[in-house]
Amino acid sequence: MSEMLVLELTRDSIATLLLVLAPLLLAALVVGLVVSIFQAVTQVNEATLTFVPKMVVMFVVLLVAGPWMADQLVRFTVRLLTLLPQLAR
Repeated sequence: MSEMLVLELTRDSIATLLLVLAPLLLAALVVGLVVSIFQAVTQVNEATLTFVPKMVVMFVVLLVAGPWMADQLVRFTVRLLTLLPQLAR
């Protein structure tokens, strides 16, 4: 197994990870920002106010983007399994 192949696999795995997690992270970021602004304006400091909306939005994002995320992971796994003979050398 060459160093270039290891670097390519590492790069592909990190790119796939970021691509798959991006919808969840962006949704959590936007909801957290909106809730923080709401708390600052209303001066309500409730811990569940930050947690519950994020969980609900992330669940909705998983329902909407879940098939696409699974497809990306399957594509990466298929690429990895096709490279398995080269990795065994």
